[in-house]
Amino acid sequence: MKIDIKQLKKFLAKLPWIIAERAFLACLFLLVLALIFGGLSFYKYNILAQKIGFEDLDQSLLLKEEIYQEVLAAWREQEKRFSEADSKEYPNPFEELVLFPEDGTPGEEEELTE
Repeated sequence: MKIDIKQLKKFLAKLPWIIAERAFLACLFLLVLALIFGGLSFYKYNILAQKIGFEDLDQSLLLKEEIYQEVLAAWREQEKRFSEADSKEYPNPFEELVLFPEDGTPGEEEELTE
């Protein structure tokens, strides 16, 4: 069986027109295909998963203590950094900075008295 490349190219060039002429049937076909695929995945991941259960598992779940301690240390370090960031004071970039003439330190503007 030999596939003619020219006829295949001609068919693939006409395929969008054929699908567009039968748009309702194409949408209906895609909808049915999506429903079948969704039903199969629901069956596999929901129905079969409930039937198996945890008691049927041969292998017990083990917690690797070293990896657990590494993750716990990383979480503690991250929590420490977050708590340090909460207590840090950041300057307001929108506040105008005014220097007091007598000591040269920044502060609030003095009221002018006449």
